[in-house]
Amino acid sequence: MFYEIRTYRLKNGAIPEYLKVVGDVGIAIQKKHLGNLVGYFSSEIGLINEIVHIWGYETLDDRQARRAGLAADPEWQAFLPKIRDLIVTADNKIMSPTAFSPLGGTTAV
Repeated sequence: MFYEIRTYRLKNGAIPEYLKVVGDVGIAIQKKHLGNLVGYFSSEIGLINEIVHIWGYETLDDRQARRAGLAADPEWQAFLPKIRDLIVTADNKIMSPTAFSPLGGTTAV
């Protein structure tokens, strides 16, 4: 299993607006295509104005196919302008869990 960790730094004060529009519209479109939502978080302490969401995929090919399906969806394309201007920076990581991870990884230490 591979986990995609997407971190967005939002404009000051934009978290409530971002969470509302994602919660009302965006998350349903994402879940339809991406499937395995592991978690969706907003920052409380540390770096402020940060959103992190984690998606699980069986393989990197699975991820690529699912993300391509999302990108091609007209509903997603119509949704993106609602959040695009709220995001200042975006960071994306692909991680695999270690053998002793509660998520059941197999990566050797």
